[in-house]
Amino acid sequence: MRDVLVYSVIRLALFGALWWVLANVGVGFYLAGFIAALIAMLVSILFLGRPRERAAERWQQADERRRERRKTKRDEDADEEDALVGEESAESGPAETASDRQADQQQD
Repeated sequence: MRDVLVYSVIRLALFGALWWVLANVGVGFYLAGFIAALIAMLVSILFLGRPRERAAERWQQADERRRERRKTKRDEDADEEDALVGEESAESGPAETASDRQADQQQD
């Protein structure tokens, strides 16, 4: 969590500083925000590789832990119901289709 927080704070501080500088230079409030966002994105891609990689690894580990927790949950009632439905379909043989029923009715 710390790596994600550090990366986010660095990017926000970079964006804020660039926006402040550009707004004080006289670029304009909205244009300064757009240019600051663009420059901050490019600088973070070029120079913040290590913190970005650490943050990405943390996100991936958290995602894997979440998937593991979800995998262990089993619905016993659903498993039992699936087993019963499987037994019934095995006993009744192959399912009859609508076209098979129509053909039987036409022959009678």
